[in-house]
Amino acid sequence: MKFFIDTANLAQIQEAYDLGVLDGVTTNPSLMAKEGITGHDNIIKHYLAICDIVDADVSAEVIATDYDGIIEEGTKLAALNEKIVVKVPMIKDGVKAIKYFASKGIKTNCTLVFSAGQALLAAKAGATYVSPFVGRLDDVSTDGMQLIEDIRLIFDNYGYETQILAASVRHPMHIIQCAKIGADVITAPLSAIAALLKHPLTDSGLAQFLADHAKAAGK
Repeated sequence: MKFFIDTANLAQIQEAYDLGVLDGVTTNPSLMAKEGITGHDNIIKHYLAICDIVDADVSAEVIATDYDGIIEEGTKLAALNEKIVVKVPMIKDGVKAIKYFASKGIKTNCTLVFSAGQALLAAKAGATYVSPFVGRLDDVSTDGMQLIEDIRLIFDNYGYETQILAASVRHPMHIIQCAKIGADVITAPLSAIAALLKHPLTDSGLAQFLADHAKAAGK
C-alpha cells in the first residue's frame, strides 16, 4: 500500500519523505489556504516546491467545475511537472474531463467520491486514482470502510487498473483497516502516519533494554 501525505506544509512533507515511507502528496485549496498560500502564481510555485521534495505523484486540484475550464486548468497543471496528477471533482463534467485526460496520457485523481457508483464511473472514464473520503462518511454515521470494500470488490471483478486512494483518513486505525481491505493508497496527515510508530510496549521495552545495558556497563 502506498502512503501519501495530505498537506501543503513543506516541512511535514519533508519529514514524511525523510522517514522513508512517503510515496506521494495530495493537496487541495483548503490545505493551500491553511498554509497561507494564496494567488495563482504562489500556488503554482508551491506545487513545484512540493515536486522538488518527493519522487512520485503530487495531486494538484483544479478549481474549475465546467468541462472546458477543467481541461484548460488541468492541462496547465500537468505541464508543470511529470509528477503532477490532475485532481478532478466527481461531477458530470469532471468525469468527461477524466476521459479526455486519459486519452492524452495525463494522470488524474477523481476526488470527493462518496459512493461505489461514483468510483465505478471514474474508473470507466480512465481515472488513475479515485479518492473515497472515509472520514467524512464516518462523520455522517456511514461506514467509510464499507465503501472501500465495495470499490475493491467492483474493481477486482472487472480488472480496473484505477487505484483506490483512501482519503479523509483521520487516525492510524483507518490506515490499518484500509491496508486489510486492500486499498492501493492512503492519504493522511503526518500525525496519523507517525502514530503508526507508537506502541506503549515498544516504549517500555526500549526503556528496559537501555536500563539493563546501563547496569551491565556499570553506569
